[in-house]
Amino acid sequence: MTPTRFRWPAVLALAACAFLGAATARADTYPSKPIKLIIPYAVGGSTDQTGRLMAKSLSERLGQPVVVENRPGAGGTLGQDFVAKAPADGYTLLFSAAGPLAVTPHVYPKLGYDPIKSFYPITLVATQPLLLVVKPELKVNSVSELIAEAKGKPGKLSYGSFGNGSAAHLAGEYFKMLAGVDMVHVPYKGSGPALVDLVAGQIDLMFDVFSTSAPLVKGGKLRAIAITSTQRSPQFPQVPTMQQAGVADFEAGTWFGLLAPANTPRPIIDRLSHETNAALQEKELQEILASQGASVRGGTPDQFKTYFLAEFNKWGKIVKSAGITAE
Repeated sequence: MTPTRFRWPAVLALAACAFLGAATARADTYPSKPIKLIIPYAVGGSTDQTGRLMAKSLSERLGQPVVVENRPGAGGTLGQDFVAKAPADGYTLLFSAAGPLAVTPHVYPKLGYDPIKSFYPITLVATQPLLLVVKPELKVNSVSELIAEAKGKPGKLSYGSFGNGSAAHLAGEYFKMLAGVDMVHVPYKGSGPALVDLVAGQIDLMFDVFSTSAPLVKGGKLRAIAITSTQRSPQFPQVPTMQQAGVADFEAGTWFGLLAPANTPRPIIDRLSHETNAALQEKELQEILASQGASVRGGTPDQFKTYFLAEFNKWGKIVKSAGITAE
């Protein structure tokens, strides 16, 4: 009977070794088929643009197609819910931004996934400020003039965003709080649709990411009156920061990152992180991101996780203070 007593521990040990061996084998052969990259916003927005840049570079580095699939809606939660419930095998990834990851979960409290536990952060790709842009018909040329216009017409001015609970929405609400003005929020399923209406004059203004609004400003279709970073942009040196424009302590922006479903094997996470960081060292990619006003970041999965948690807690407090809820 003595040998039987030790049979099960031996069997379990062998099973564990077999599992680890299989996981290592999968990581060694990864990827062996196309990878799906989910972007939780509509085509044409800044998250979409940056995500497609990364998909192209990763396709070349991984030797397999990285196919972008846009799944917009509900402030980015629909696309993220899809990834959270996908197999944790490295073949369904998420390219998302500050809004859906760190802000929207506080606005939509009843999600079908846990915003912290459902994802495995891979790499923080880039950070990007917002431009405060207005339609040409709005006769304001500065933030002080905008505040005066808004106070003179309470509840009449409308500002767009790329989703309820997005970074653009939060920036607008934060501006309302600090400036003491009343404006109407109009959410869209991405920067692209919002900018179409802004150019058409259907809404009055918007806090938009640099990459999508800058070309319209340069083309004279929109007017930029402030930037939300702490320093002016080399591309628009004449545009003051929000703090320089008189709104003390105002700083906002967005960031982009690559994530996978939780429980994805660490060797696969490390491979993706390595290739993403290598892609961020490419001169062409750096120049494109710089032209969009973005700052390249990079780093390890653990560093991204720490950054993500800090942003999640920071914006959660602001959402609560502003009383932002799902519309």
